[in-house]
Amino acid sequence: MSTVASSRPVTPNGVAPRRRTALDWRIRFGVLSLIWGFSFLFIKVGTDGYAPFQVTFGRLLFGSVVLVAAMAVKRERLPRGARTWGHLAVAAFLLNALPFSLFAYSELTIPSTLAGICNATSPLWGMALSLVALSEDRPTRRRVAGLGIGFLGVLTVLGVWQGFHGLDATGTAMALLASLSYPVGWIYVRRTLAGTGHSHLSMTGAQLLLATAQLAFVTPLFTTLPSRVAWVPLLAIAALGALGTGLAMLLQYGIVAEVGPTTAQMVTYFIPVIATAAGVAILGESLAWSTPVGAVIVLAGAALTQTGPRG
Repeated sequence: MSTVASSRPVTPNGVAPRRRTALDWRIRFGVLSLIWGFSFLFIKVGTDGYAPFQVTFGRLLFGSVVLVAAMAVKRERLPRGARTWGHLAVAAFLLNALPFSLFAYSELTIPSTLAGICNATSPLWGMALSLVALSEDRPTRRRVAGLGIGFLGVLTVLGVWQGFHGLDATGTAMALLASLSYPVGWIYVRRTLAGTGHSHLSMTGAQLLLATAQLAFVTPLFTTLPSRVAWVPLLAIAALGALGTGLAMLLQYGIVAEVGPTTAQMVTYFIPVIATAAGVAILGESLAWSTPVGAVIVLAGAALTQTGPRG
């Protein structure tokens, strides 16, 4: 799940324009929206049979397989240099291992619909962080207004007037922290990995491999092997990794290369809509009026934070 300044990846060293692919970018955009929107459902189903760390490890493993296969087909090599790999290890933690694990843990106690909406706050966190961390992103009246509107939307989703009654504070905090981890990671990437000269596929493949290694180390320390194979949750994890992580990254980079990051990052605004529809229609999750209303306010605020520098 993620973004350019939100929950999804961007090329650390920029994306060079390339020829259009046979499949129109709008179709790929729609497919990407569906994949990332359904990711929260896959997480929920995966945690029905496996521990959150196991869900995250499986997700990263299947995603890495897809990217390594793509690298083999395109004859791409992994990046070189200890310094680059060191920065990639930090990026892997902030952009993959940490947020993926937090979302998996959060969905033990909160519905997938709420997790999907929390993910949509990433542009708001990114805006807030950019005011203090990235000097080129100057605070403007419009962006500050978007930040305030988005914050009101979050409070609406959480039902502040009810004293957050019926809301699992820990699970919600984990989901919000996961959405914060993405822009923190991208600020780090922009400052340490820009201009490395490596292709986006090579950098992303290495990043996912490192995140998989991190979870391979952590998972046995906090979980035990399941007593039986839960096939439906396992299939959900496979889909989460192969589609929601591996294929989704390839689609995202292709769209960024063709139409630019501004248009590509609009996928962020479709994810909570699809996540909510999937959670309600397939998982039978309940939906209070404040959830969709608050989500709309959050997305409106997020959209304002992504506008140009005029203010």
